[in-house]
Amino acid sequence: MYYYISIFKYYDKFMELLAKVKALSDETRLRIYAMLISHELNVNDIVEILHISQPGASRHLKILAEAGLLSSRRDGLWVFYKATNSAKNAELLKELILSDDEMKLELQRLEERISEKAREKTLFYDALAPRWDKLKRSIVGNIDIAGEIFARIDPCAVAADLGCGTGELLPVLCEKAMRVIGIDKSPKMLELARQRFKRERYGLKIELRIGEIEHLPVRDGEIELAVLNMVLHHLGEPLKGLQEASRALKSGGKCIVVELDQHLQEEFRNSLGHRWLGFSRELMEKWLTSAGLSLKEVSAFETNTGFRILIYVSEKSTLG
Repeated sequence: MYYYISIFKYYDKFMELLAKVKALSDETRLRIYAMLISHELNVNDIVEILHISQPGASRHLKILAEAGLLSSRRDGLWVFYKATNSAKNAELLKELILSDDEMKLELQRLEERISEKAREKTLFYDALAPRWDKLKRSIVGNIDIAGEIFARIDPCAVAADLGCGTGELLPVLCEKAMRVIGIDKSPKMLELARQRFKRERYGLKIELRIGEIEHLPVRDGEIELAVLNMVLHHLGEPLKGLQEASRALKSGGKCIVVELDQHLQEEFRNSLGHRWLGFSRELMEKWLTSAGLSLKEVSAFETNTGFRILIYVSEKSTLG
């Protein structure tokens, strides 16, 4: 009897493996899966990168998902896909894919296309830069975000505004920090921030750096305070942004995240470049913990523009 039970157990595993192999036997699906090991993408992303039809992309994604190779999350009207959270299996498959020279070159070309899309997004924010402050106020409405952040920070040596935009928050940080670093990926945003501080007394205390939140141009433990003010919803992978903030913080340093609660304003994707339609409190708390940040306070504010804003205050663990 035990013999037959073992056969059935391995039979199920064999059939599961066979379904995965069959799903990856198609070249286009193999290319899609290889991308989704490293990136979270939606159907439109895949259509643009691979130059295939939307129905075709949807069909391939369905087959990969049914084989257990992909996970998905719905955000508003969009669905995003990523290789299933089985790092060992995903890395093994990626290694096998990269062992083929032709496929390796193909993946390099795909990464170049993804990088090109990122550059296009930077140009998008450059174009919005002159109106950025006004656009942000149209969302936060009557809430004094700068004042709320100021009330939650202590005097420190070095503070950083991660995704500083045109630098509106930097003077506030200067009131509490001896030195302030402003980081943004948009050259135009930083140019406007630089012009702002030519006319103000804070110029010598502020250093502006160009860079991405997911790859901060900051040394490990260089800062004591990290602020991410309405930034994470622009990122493809917000958790990476929080992990980078945690890396840049010294032990015991404070991280303040200001974000929109979940909402349904789909037009923000195109008009403002929002990748996420806000975040639930549960998801944000999970990410903070995963990034090594201990949550200390959560405050909620209802705006007169119909949105709910949450401020999360956390600290980097002092444990090794």
